[in-house]
Amino acid sequence: MELTRARLRLYYGTLPFGPGKADLLEAIRDSGSISAAGRSMGMSYKRAWSLVEEMNAAFAEPLVASARGGAHGGGARLTRAGEEVLSAYRTILVKLIDHCAPEIAAIGARLRPGGVAEPDRPPADADTPQ
Repeated sequence: MELTRARLRLYYGTLPFGPGKADLLEAIRDSGSISAAGRSMGMSYKRAWSLVEEMNAAFAEPLVASARGGAHGGGARLTRAGEEVLSAYRTILVKLIDHCAPEIAAIGARLRPGGVAEPDRPPADADTPQ
């Protein structure tokens, strides 16, 4: 069976960085807004802002720069550091899958014919962006 998706979570001390945080950074980059990014991912503004604060506090340079709303509107954007972290994470995932393709295929070849049954519910951490 062919690999349909892969998730990679990196741990730096107490900071997990994985697909949820990478997707949030990407959504902020694309929308220019923390609230819009959160909405697009099905999370509250408070949760999205909390994750941004966590990342900004953990890295030597903030990953997201934001401006409060008002007459001229607010917004958010990735800093150069944010762009570099997001790009590095996405590159690691691609390289991992490419480099490990034979091992990934070997695991897939051992699956039952007809595919894999979907679990009744996602893993406990599936909804928690990392």
